[in-house]
Amino acid sequence: MTFFRDTWIVFTRAMRLALRQPLWVVIGLMQPILYLTLFGPLLQTMAQAPGFPPGDAWQIFVPGLLVQMGIFGGLFVGFGIIAEWRSGVIDRMLVTPASRASIVAGRALRDVVVIIVQGAVLLGCAFLMGLRVPIESVLVGLGLIGILGAAFSCISNAIGLATKSEDALAPLVNSLALPILLLSGILLPMTLAPRWLQILSDFNPFKHIVDALRAVFRGELNSTTVWIGIGLAVLLVIIGGWIGGRTVARQTK
Repeated sequence: MTFFRDTWIVFTRAMRLALRQPLWVVIGLMQPILYLTLFGPLLQTMAQAPGFPPGDAWQIFVPGLLVQMGIFGGLFVGFGIIAEWRSGVIDRMLVTPASRASIVAGRALRDVVVIIVQGAVLLGCAFLMGLRVPIESVLVGLGLIGILGAAFSCISNAIGLATKSEDALAPLVNSLALPILLLSGILLPMTLAPRWLQILSDFNPFKHIVDALRAVFRGELNSTTVWIGIGLAVLLVIIGGWIGGRTVARQTK
């Protein structure tokens, strides 16, 4: 099919560009590894605190870092598509018979690969620090952050194409990232928060995705919590893909 062929072409081009600049992959890993090294040991001292969820500190903290990597790894890719639009690359793609949705889908696929590689490296570092989870939990976790990365990559690329300005994209990304970070329990589980904050966080879908990944790391692969989190992640990627495809299609009108 034309969509899959065109998506593969865009993906291979984007992947080659990423491989030529591997430093950005390393830079994307620096923040979560610093959190793992400097914040993780502090969380271990809280593992016996009232309200702390089941599982050891690493099984609680590392899933949050993985979700953060999936979200933030996808949110900031829009700056790249703005640069390609400014240099005329996007315009040259739009005058071809290529599927419009593939322009975003190919880039999102590249971002998924990068995020999964980064997640695997982060998990390797976490294992060295004491994380112990079954291999199937690792695979499910990497798949889940890949889905999140795809969703936010599509959304970020759509915002980048719609605004065509780094000055507009940056505050929009920050306005999305801040409530997600504060109300999802990425760094500290929301069970430690006051009751009113727990109720507020229940309206944040990413809190349920974080809870799902923590359940996966505890080995509860068939629990309702896990299926709710996976369902929300799939819904997000469908919404993100629809937004991305619509935004690219509007560039030719």
